[in-house]
Amino acid sequence: MDRYTSHYTNRLDAKGRVSIPAPFRAVLAKDGFEGLYAYPSLDAQALDCGGHALRREIEALLDSQPVFSEERHLFSTALNGASEILKVDPEGRVILTDTLKSFAGVTTEVTFVGQGNLFQIWEPQRFRAHLEEARNRVRALRRQ
Repeated sequence: MDRYTSHYTNRLDAKGRVSIPAPFRAVLAKDGFEGLYAYPSLDAQALDCGGHALRREIEALLDSQPVFSEERHLFSTALNGASEILKVDPEGRVILTDTLKSFAGVTTEVTFVGQGNLFQIWEPQRFRAHLEEARNRVRALRRQ
């Protein structure tokens, strides 16, 4: 499968490393990306993460905007200017930078959440609240 699905919670170790779930590492490996592309989400207090496929989607979004337009500049600043490429070690672990951890509110644990074309990294309690809100909103939408 080449999509990120499900969610997993892992602890940061004493050195601040966290293991990327094996199913997510498999998608990254198929994508051929050696690291992990990560940036603060535009829609949540979480990190959006992925590989080459995510980078291509961002480039397509930027290319859809007129060259030198304010919109293109804003998207590029938010997505490229705030992004980081994290190194994945041989055991499939990454070290989240202080900037990324601070944005997401991460301290000792993270929840990896599949979003299909990308995955997100959440502080676990924030994710549980977000998941409950998402379920409630979906229920309301279904009733309409």
